[in-house]
Amino acid sequence: MTSALPAAPATTSADAGGIEQLRAAFDRVPGYLNAASLGLPPRAVTAAMTEAVAAWTAGRGCPVEYDASVNESRELYARLVGVPAGHVAVGSQVSVFAGLVAAPLPDGAEVVCVGGDFSSMVYPFMVHADRGVTVRHVPLAELPDALTERTTMVAFSLAQSACGSLADGDAVVAAARRVGALTFCDLTQAAGWMPVDAAAFDLTVCSAYKWLCAPRGTAFLTVAPDVAETIRPVNAGWYAGASVWDSCYGPTMQLADDARRFDVSPAWLSWVGTVPALRLFAGADMTAVRAWDAGLADALRARLGSEPCGRPVVSLPDPDGRRMAALEQAGMRVAGRAGKVRIAFHLWNSSDDVDAAARALR
Repeated sequence: MTSALPAAPATTSADAGGIEQLRAAFDRVPGYLNAASLGLPPRAVTAAMTEAVAAWTAGRGCPVEYDASVNESRELYARLVGVPAGHVAVGSQVSVFAGLVAAPLPDGAEVVCVGGDFSSMVYPFMVHADRGVTVRHVPLAELPDALTERTTMVAFSLAQSACGSLADGDAVVAAARRVGALTFCDLTQAAGWMPVDAAAFDLTVCSAYKWLCAPRGTAFLTVAPDVAETIRPVNAGWYAGASVWDSCYGPTMQLADDARRFDVSPAWLSWVGTVPALRLFAGADMTAVRAWDAGLADALRARLGSEPCGRPVVSLPDPDGRRMAALEQAGMRVAGRAGKVRIAFHLWNSSDDVDAAARALR
């Protein structure tokens, strides 16, 4: 499948997937190859946040209008990942939601994680060691086979932060079902460049500031209804109420009867900027986005003598930092992760960025 991706996408062949329209939503930033750390905002995001800050400064900020942005973001994200909006909770970071998921695990539970996965998907489980919760770390390729009848939950990123490698989500889900384990998948490094199906997992989480190009401070949790019944909403506040504006004061408590009871009170302005970002991606052909992003990365791999793999992240050994330094000296923005340099292509990138990176890495 990945061998069919274009080695160097051409604008004329991308139009069928609406790629040029998507790319036109972004300012051109030559050499920015760091979507896996921080996505660039579409112009509509910048405009929305600028307007919101101006309104706030002028005393026209309105929590009810901000609330509408949160609700629209929830609906757009649900459409993007293929679940009902009632299965989606909103929050701020992956670690907050992972802590929510870890809290109800029984004493002595076993959680299987990927060795080297992002710490926000690992630490929230490891802090429960005092009550016998064990975290077993296994290689990514061995994850499906590592699940046993002792496994309570498998918690993993669909795309690994450090290198972009993809987990075999279908195989993990099938293995978890065989042994009766829950599946908790982080979509942060996948949603925005490839099609994702949150409904395939018991729980998923996603921060929107990377490939979805939203402001930092917005994140989503999806919860299957039967699993939601087993989770205590330990972060419950006024925004988790059945009626948000009637839940500001005690002494009574009536939480939402869907995933909104897991909501964390929103950072308003971040959600104003999230709406236009998600409007862009929820209406996009994600197969075409993957072909564009991964095609550019595979074009760089070809220039470096490597095989294509159909992913937008190129991760190269860089123990002394020389490759990263060479790229930065050539005016490119990349990241150093786990002893490697990480190069991430997204919609604003073009074959010019492939050429520049290849020259810098010679």
